[in-house]
Amino acid sequence: MPGTEVVSGSTAETEALAGTVARSLAVGDVVLVSGELGSGKTTFVRGACRALGIRAAVTSPTFTIGHRYRGTTDVSHLDLYRFRGFSAAEWGDLEPYFDDAIVFVEWPEAGLGALPAERARVRLEHLAPERRRILVDARDEALLQALTSADPGVRHGN
Repeated sequence: MPGTEVVSGSTAETEALAGTVARSLAVGDVVLVSGELGSGKTTFVRGACRALGIRAAVTSPTFTIGHRYRGTTDVSHLDLYRFRGFSAAEWGDLEPYFDDAIVFVEWPEAGLGALPAERARVRLEHLAPERRRILVDARDEALLQALTSADPGVRHGN
């Protein structure tokens, strides 16, 4: 899967990058968002939500598993941090989040065998207290091209 690498120097830059990704998405798309604690996963999702017209507070759903935000395009935000895999009953609780929405899944590792195919994978990594490396992998070259067009500092990589 080809990828693009971006270095973000602030929360605002991370949110702006997420907005660029979000504007390339459509209902039914799934974006897997991974990275260590505090790397900016929820910040990324918040930026995507803002670009999709969501004005509600966007918070980490770690203890509730998921949030559904209503907007011109609905967004589901899942956090699988507490999971180690899925039972049929647990998947039944999660499945409605994928109906008629763009879905962002934080900590997707526990669900990789059960989740629908993703449109993109985003990985955030700490570089310094305010700097993050953001790797976006996608089979869709148009999505990656939107990232390189949006910011001349974006580095294309594989």
